Amino acid sequence: MTLVLTADSASELFTQACHAVLAAGHPAAPRGLPTIEVLGASLTLTNPRRRLVDVPPARVINPAFAAAEAAWILSGSDDPWIYLYNERLADYADHGRLMGAYGPRLRRWHGTVDQLARVQWQLTEDPGTRRAVIQLFDPEADSGDHKDVPCTLGYRFFLRDGLLHMHTTMRSQDLWLGFCYDIFTATIVQELLASWIGAGLGSYWLCVDSLHLYDRDLPKAQQLPQAAVPGPLMAPLAAPWETFDELLSTVISVGPASGAGWSELAAVLASYRARKAGDREAARLMAYSHGGPLAEALGRWYNRLDRDRQMLEETRR
Repeated sequence: MTLVLTADSASELFTQACHAVLAAGHPAAPRGLPTIEVLGASLTLTNPRRRLVDVPPARVINPAFAAAEAAWILSGSDDPWIYLYNERLADYADHGRLMGAYGPRLRRWHGTVDQLARVQWQLTEDPGTRRAVIQLFDPEADSGDHKDVPCTLGYRFFLRDGLLHMHTTMRSQDLWLGFCYDIFTATIVQELLASWIGAGLGSYWLCVDSLHLYDRDLPKAQQLPQAAVPGPLMAPLAAPWETFDELLSTVISVGPASGAGWSELAAVLASYRARKAGDREAARLMAYSHGGPLAEALGRWYNRLDRDRQMLEETRR
């Protein structure tokens, strides 16, 4: 029986899904790693701009990594600069490279096809098309024994009644860690495509074969409230296609960027770089000076890091 859930925000959808997996999940241990999973899940986010999962204190994500991963993928990159924002990604790399990185598959499929540009053209030329598909899983590349194999099979887009709807299919979804970041990036792709074709933002559908929680995360998932506070509405994201890659380069490495949404992404990345360079005070000032929901969430992430650091220092005394 398929698990079917709908919510207006990613925080609510995440919380519902965690409780559903806790209640109905069955044990499974792929690669010897114990999980509880639900086979077959359909999750719908009705307002994709409420993409930030933020359910403190039980679930506080790293919004700088969410922003960095989105920009990394959209720019078509598989460069290792992403490890600055999430060191654990390096554990899944082969010879320093993440073989399943989505960016090159999205923007340079087999080195030649920009799928983002192609889908934009298809939706513009034939608004009723059913062929607007972005493929991420590559049987040729992913049949090897790499550490990193894409969990996402692909995206599909449908323009109906002036709204752009997005469907994502995943073979596997780590609910506690992966979901929070995957839905952030995917809905940015949806919002950008909607802006490029002059459409409104429709619903986001996520179909997952194995929706699971690892055993190590079960105690944390059990601390979630029964109902989450609706997540914040993010600032709109739009950019001319002709200068889109230039904008991404600015957001990633320079900042600030024009537009409330882009400037917030750039601000949290700059703040996190300052933190990693050792200037924690400057990092907080950068985050708090912006004031958007992503920057505010970054402050909560810094609080979590500081508490963990203090606890570690106390155990060493």
